[in-house]
Amino acid sequence: MADTSARMKAGSFIQTVMPERSALEVELESFKGDLRDDVVSLLRSCLDDLCSGCHGRSEVKAEEILEYTWEKLNTGHWKDVSISWRKAYSMASLTRVYSITGQTEDTGGRSHHRMQRALEICDMGILMGAPILGNILPDLAVELQKIIRDMDIAEAGEKSCRSDTQQAAIVDQPVLKRRKVDHVNRPVLSPSHVIPRACCPSLTEFHSEYMEAERPIILTGVIDHWPAMTSHQWSLEYLASIAGDRTVPVEIGSKYTEEDWSQKLMTLNEFIATYINCDEVAREANAPVGYLAQHQLFDQIPELRSDITIPDYCCLRPARDGTEEENSGEMSDDEIDINAWFGPTGTISPLHHDPKHNCLAQVVGEKVIRLYSQVETPKLYPHEGFLLNNTSQVDVENPDPERFPDFQSASFQECILKPGEVLYIPPEWWHYVRSLSTSFSVSFWWQ
Repeated sequence: MADTSARMKAGSFIQTVMPERSALEVELESFKGDLRDDVVSLLRSCLDDLCSGCHGRSEVKAEEILEYTWEKLNTGHWKDVSISWRKAYSMASLTRVYSITGQTEDTGGRSHHRMQRALEICDMGILMGAPILGNILPDLAVELQKIIRDMDIAEAGEKSCRSDTQQAAIVDQPVLKRRKVDHVNRPVLSPSHVIPRACCPSLTEFHSEYMEAERPIILTGVIDHWPAMTSHQWSLEYLASIAGDRTVPVEIGSKYTEEDWSQKLMTLNEFIATYINCDEVAREANAPVGYLAQHQLFDQIPELRSDITIPDYCCLRPARDGTEEENSGEMSDDEIDINAWFGPTGTISPLHHDPKHNCLAQVVGEKVIRLYSQVETPKLYPHEGFLLNNTSQVDVENPDPERFPDFQSASFQECILKPGEVLYIPPEWWHYVRSLSTSFSVSFWWQ
């Protein structure tokens, strides 16, 4: 019964959200300029098959286009990849998603697997492609996640007659197991180095006293109203229910400066089970740390985006050329980069600096953060070379005095950032971050 219901929902899903053939053609015409003629021809043929209900044929053609465009996306530097090829990847992803979901009526008990596969392809289109058709892929992914969630609920309901032991195994998925309390190195902060706090300063005060003065400050009372802090608290259970089947990029390794650092794509459920809820044996064996870091998760998953709002302070423009320009109406949301930082105890961002203003909002858990102003740069020993010249060679909490003798004399400020607090970090200020518990932060960058 659960699978039959899923097939009906998938069919309804296709009927209600699939664009008209004319809209698909207009979109293709808008970006085909840099594509090879045979790729454009294959895309058109794929769309024809899809719109005529030949889902098997359209899926095969979409997969062929994805394989070819994948090579284009992974050749050379990402910044040099033509937007046309990224949009072609999105279009092929979209077509394949529709092709897969359109075949659910013929797949018997495999509907759940096919819907998960469709969601994975949709996410890859979001991550690697570019917005098409009014940025349709994130909305499709939300609907697919809902269908999968309903299928899971229906399946659990059908198995409700099992024994208590069996039922517990269904309800208590490994991804949701409660973690033991971690014993971490919790630093003792010196009062002379602590970053000050301010409760909801006015926009004028923030602009003059902190932005223009380039002074860090911890803001309190600014995000208490967020759904992520109230009605939709970001527990592991909530995150898994909203986005558990979504594919995300995860950094593997203690720091991005280490040789064994890498990245891997996995579902959020897999990330939580492997790196957040990993067992004590894995911890004691010093298994690699996983970190969902600096990812535009909220563009990918609109449901989580609705759980937060951009702080008003991020809409202030810095004064330039001696002029006072702080009209919040001149800064649009699109000009503000919003990134997610989600990981277990012990994730580390090495000492580095960024070119933009940064409001770092702490939603879950705590982080110890140390800041150094630009004037301390000579004592922080940046890496040589272009790629890491914004990153220090020094291990902040375990410095080598022989290699970096001046580091200990560098002036700094520090804090333990707690849930509900927002740390303002001025541009070019060096910052080191270590999580003291399972942690979820949201950064807002602007300039």
